[in-house]
Amino acid sequence: MESASHGLILGKFLPPHLGHLRLVRAAMETVRRVTIVIGALPTEPIPGRLRLEWMRELCPGARVELLDEPMPREPRDHPEFWELWTRALRRFVPSGLTHVFTSEDYGDELAARLGARHVCVDRARADVPVSGTAIRKDPWGLGRYLPAVVRAHFVKRVVLTGAESTGKSTLARQLAERFSTEWVPEFARGYLEARGRFVQEGDLGPIAAGQIAAENEAARRANRVLFVDTDLHATVIYGIHYLGRCPSWIARLARRRTADLRLLCAPDIPFEPDWQRPAPHRREFFHAWFRGRLEADGCAYTEVRGVGAGRLDGAAAEVAARFAIDDPGSPRPGSRSPAGR
Repeated sequence: MESASHGLILGKFLPPHLGHLRLVRAAMETVRRVTIVIGALPTEPIPGRLRLEWMRELCPGARVELLDEPMPREPRDHPEFWELWTRALRRFVPSGLTHVFTSEDYGDELAARLGARHVCVDRARADVPVSGTAIRKDPWGLGRYLPAVVRAHFVKRVVLTGAESTGKSTLARQLAERFSTEWVPEFARGYLEARGRFVQEGDLGPIAAGQIAAENEAARRANRVLFVDTDLHATVIYGIHYLGRCPSWIARLARRRTADLRLLCAPDIPFEPDWQRPAPHRREFFHAWFRGRLEADGCAYTEVRGVGAGRLDGAAAEVAARFAIDDPGSPRPGSRSPAGR
């Protein structure tokens, strides 16, 4: 390995997969320094900034940069295609470039124009037989080729929301077991139990941050679907009710954080009291508040009612129908677990 060697990798990383990491590993084993440039357009289905975050996490030994200005994708798209790309890439590696690493035919021309040697890695996709295009069409069928941080992006998030003691935790756990996946307990409950006291204004920020972190971590382990016991809408509602206010940044996050399905749990099951549930007589009040908050924020939801197995079966049927997956607990013949698809 030459002491001054410097390699360039250019790609869309849409999304990053194990083939890309195979390419990066080959570069890291060949040259002293590696610069990765992500070419992104605003019309692409995964934001460039998110791909940048992923690649910086996945490739800590490389310098990863984002090229997000409009650039032609093929030589036929612009008469100065190669000149435009050469100038753009020189901004990231103005001098000292010795190698260009690709798995594509264009690598020879690009390397020659940059005055570097082309190293083609697994052009036939024999080592990692996958492409970004194929993954975007079938992310779960090809999920084995995705790093956990990227696979989490394709997980469908189901939030169980509603008033106190409406079975959210129980239902989230039961659904996760039924669909062979992960669930996220309500962060606030564990946070306050550890402190042995009721919520205070200074708790809202840590609770919101903890809830988000727990969801993001669980998504990396999830199998297609992640079930979440409450979300930031609960933090906003209870902050306003018990403390008179909730920080505006939490309310903004509650509106921005998306869920693929929200199940609003109705207060039609027996109330189970504990010290964190001081208002059994106000469940209908809070249920209406949650419904109104979701509607005001433009969040679609499905109301879940019933007791025991009926409540679970109804929720599971909604999940299966929404995401076109089999319900392992359904009595229909021939149903299969999503883990086995």
